[in-house]
Amino acid sequence: MTTTLTTTGTPRPRRAPGGPAGTRPRGPAGTHPRAGHLRTSRPRTLPPHTVFAERLLAVLSGERPVHWMLGHTVGEAYEQLVRIAPATPLRSLGPRPVLRRCSVQVDDDRTAVEAFATIATGARVRAMAFRLERGEDQRWRCAAVELDGLGAAPRPVPRPA
Repeated sequence: MTTTLTTTGTPRPRRAPGGPAGTRPRGPAGTHPRAGHLRTSRPRTLPPHTVFAERLLAVLSGERPVHWMLGHTVGEAYEQLVRIAPATPLRSLGPRPVLRRCSVQVDDDRTAVEAFATIATGARVRAMAFRLERGEDQRWRCAAVELDGLGAAPRPVPRPA
């Protein structure tokens, strides 16, 4: 048995980790003896609306460039991002914006999703809404984005006659 000196200078016996000397955990290598079986399931994946909320947050906060979303947008969504990303209040020098919650409403035919996310920046909370559409290749793409009402197509103001 080897001894190790502690900070007080008194010798203390060194033991093998996990139990008395000469014992080994049972089971295949890399498993915990109390686990019972190997984990065969895949790691949990995030739903598409949460993945897109994180992607949009990265672009709107300035962490990623707008063109990072080129293959993930369809229709007006890319133009909306180009228009609102440079002026978004999420590009502040304060704390990094964090996705707090992301809720979804699915169309009847499951080809479109309307999502709503809340984003926290320090004590301030902002709203982001976006629409995902499933293409013929079964991939989800962002079709519309709004942040605090920014991003919606400008509506013509009726003029009195």
